[in-house]
Amino acid sequence: MTIDTAVDLDLEGSDRSDGVRLYDFRRPTKLSRDHTRVLQIAFDTFARQWTTLLTTTLRAISAVRMRSIQQLTYDEYVSSLSTPTTMMLLSLEPIPGVAVLEFSLATSMTITDHLLGGPGTAPQPQRPLTEIESTLVTSLMERAMGELRYAFESLVPIEAQINGIESNPQFAQAASPSELVIVASFDLRVGAHECIATLCLPFNGLFPYVERSIAGATAGKERSDRQATARSVASRLQEALVDVAVMLGPTQVRMSDVAYLRPGQVIRLRHPLNQPMAVTSAGMTFAHAVPGSEGDRAACLIVNPSEVHS
Repeated sequence: MTIDTAVDLDLEGSDRSDGVRLYDFRRPTKLSRDHTRVLQIAFDTFARQWTTLLTTTLRAISAVRMRSIQQLTYDEYVSSLSTPTTMMLLSLEPIPGVAVLEFSLATSMTITDHLLGGPGTAPQPQRPLTEIESTLVTSLMERAMGELRYAFESLVPIEAQINGIESNPQFAQAASPSELVIVASFDLRVGAHECIATLCLPFNGLFPYVERSIAGATAGKERSDRQATARSVASRLQEALVDVAVMLGPTQVRMSDVAYLRPGQVIRLRHPLNQPMAVTSAGMTFAHAVPGSEGDRAACLIVNPSEVHS
């Protein structure tokens, strides 16, 4: 029996309405909910920054909203793209491999139209970009690389650069067909034009940094839990009742005197008057004191032993 399904970690719900979740036994899913959550934060940040960049630069109402995160092979990713399209080939040091930022050719034409002062509403030609058009679109996307760097700053400091632009997905050799990639899809709107943009990142290059981020968050939570527990224990210890004793120095007496002790007899103590008494608890001395009184009750005054000798 052959099982051929795609792994789709859609943020809006990975379970189908019939309660069956797709799973490819030939390619076990490595992205957990924690992994997806970490990536979602980075991609959401990039979407917001990209929105601001497009709106302010093109002087047109633009919006970018993250749609889903998928784990695919590079061949599956390329097969899902239309031809022609706009593929920006990226390097994301220190992440090894080639990344891809892709959006429709019509969107590139609309961006070019806005950059040249046009309304961006006219029908756009279905042809590859000219050298001038490629330069205009690339210059805008180079600024978007700064936003991508900002979005991934908490995950991994990257140096994002555009190394080329391609219109035919089959000619973009960003990875081997069977290599795993992480694909983030975005709803992209520039003026009146809408499309789905994708950001394809090397799975093996990015995954260790996602794991490290999760481990750091877990360690931080454990450290916070330990500190809260320590504060709670310290608070309860301060309220605990303990027995405290004030001890005089030892005095030697004969055994016969001890054997014949009777009420009213006096034992002469050899504790010097100028030497403080030990204040103990559980057999440990933690302070020194001199005898005194407070009202009609006997008391002791905690002192520094050197004060009495002086």
